[in-house]
Amino acid sequence: MSESRGCCRCCFSFIFTLGLTSLFMWLSLRTSDPKCSIDKFYLPALNGSLNSSERNTNNTLYFLLKLENPNKDKGIYYDPVNVTVAVYNDKPSKNLSQIGRYVIPNFYQGHKKKAYKNGSFDFDRQQAVIKAVLKNSTAAEFRVDMTTAVRFKIMAWKTKRHKIKVGGDVKVNGEGSRDSKKNIKLSSMAAPNKKMMSCFVVVVVGFLINFFVFNFA
Repeated sequence: MSESRGCCRCCFSFIFTLGLTSLFMWLSLRTSDPKCSIDKFYLPALNGSLNSSERNTNNTLYFLLKLENPNKDKGIYYDPVNVTVAVYNDKPSKNLSQIGRYVIPNFYQGHKKKAYKNGSFDFDRQQAVIKAVLKNSTAAEFRVDMTTAVRFKIMAWKTKRHKIKVGGDVKVNGEGSRDSKKNIKLSSMAAPNKKMMSCFVVVVVGFLINFFVFNFA
């Protein structure tokens, strides 16, 4: 009987150690995607406070992208960041026309750091949709999408590339700037699949607790 209890204790000790090791590794290797938002968005052509010549000669869209690394002990290597901007032809039907794109060169971001990346491009005034927007700036609404791939740096090790695809809508006021006072968050368009490991850890810990209670209480 004592030998059986000793064997059970050894098995429990092994399983408990394995569970704690798995939990520690999961906490150490778990990563959080960067947080992305539009800090500034400006089209002088939609700024009603400018005179007509200034509005008609400026075909540039300016934006400021904010990227935040929420990881305390993991750096992020970004591949080139592709930013595309489209305008809604008809919001209810979500019909979009792309007006331009900009590529931010690859870069590295340290732990808990924020990066601000400026971008700009010239749009085509001859597009019918742009003509319509320029005539009625108060109804202007744009779609900003961002795609890239990142690798996380964990100590001296780099993870495989992880694709990031986020987007959000930007409403522009009569001054040609984003209507929202707060930064416009770009949210993921794909459902995250990171909960599976969390469920696994919960199941392992629950099993260990039940095993201990029923065998050693």
